[in-house]
Amino acid sequence: MDPTGKNVSNFLESIENEVRKKDGHFIIDMMHRITKLEPAVWGPSIIGFGHYLQVYESGHQKKLPLLAFSPRKQHLVLYVLNNFKGEQKLLSKLGKHKRGNICLYINKIADVDTSVLEKIITYSYEKVKKKND
Repeated sequence: MDPTGKNVSNFLESIENEVRKKDGHFIIDMMHRITKLEPAVWGPSIIGFGHYLQVYESGHQKKLPLLAFSPRKQHLVLYVLNNFKGEQKLLSKLGKHKRGNICLYINKIADVDTSVLEKIITYSYEKVKKKND
């Protein structure tokens, strides 16, 4: 997966659900503030910030964003769960959400405490950045 060169604003404006579109802008602003990096569209539906090279035990390498999310039809999907210190405690204070292996699923920003969400995103970014510096 690589950045596509697609315009991030055009990508967000193509989202039909107005709440998802507004929440997408909110997440972009928050992630930009945290990373100081510009967003890029990765693949068909992911907005990522920066990148690093993931090297697997097999020797296979893959370029991934340092921080990313996807404004999908059903949820906002934030790729921020990487077992950083205090992750479970913050998730317990976040509000309405679901979690996957590395994914945090939120129906809408109004369902969560945005100050807790900002901490989750910040700690996740700091862990990935430190690991890849």
